[in-house]
Amino acid sequence: MTTSTGGSDRVLGSLRSADGKGVVRMQDRFATDIDDLWSALTDPARLARWIGEVEGDLRLGGEFQARFFASGWEGSGRVEACDPPRRLLVVTREPGEQDEHTIEATLSADDEQTLLILEERGMPLEQLAAYGAGVQVHIEDLAAHIAGRDRRDATQRWDELLPVYQEMAASTG
Repeated sequence: MTTSTGGSDRVLGSLRSADGKGVVRMQDRFATDIDDLWSALTDPARLARWIGEVEGDLRLGGEFQARFFASGWEGSGRVEACDPPRRLLVVTREPGEQDEHTIEATLSADDEQTLLILEERGMPLEQLAAYGAGVQVHIEDLAAHIAGRDRRDATQRWDELLPVYQEMAASTG
């Protein structure tokens, strides 16, 4: 993947199914060191600048509440694995829902850049394309934050990405 610079034609993700549930995988390279990107993913003050409000205990075994700006998602989660600055694994759930989603972020240093692989697992297959577009919007918001830019219009960007992810989902088995 290329460095995050915006651009409406960039597709960062891939889609697949596993055990009857959807999996969204994003990969992007950021022009910052691994410790800075880790901080952007785990510091509540920084999370509030690009993804949303996150309150609670963000340590291993801790539980939190979150509301994401771009997607409007609200729910709770718990930290299942935390290996700074390389790996973060959280499990999330929406209020009143039984199904949990697993979100795993893996970071690796690459010279003066950091590679981020983010995988979200457990969503309904019929919503896979929407999740793909939404997760990419969040990753692009992270890239904007790292670069010192404002977030883009999430609805407009989601509308641009959805047809691409719908096409991908149609070929997912």
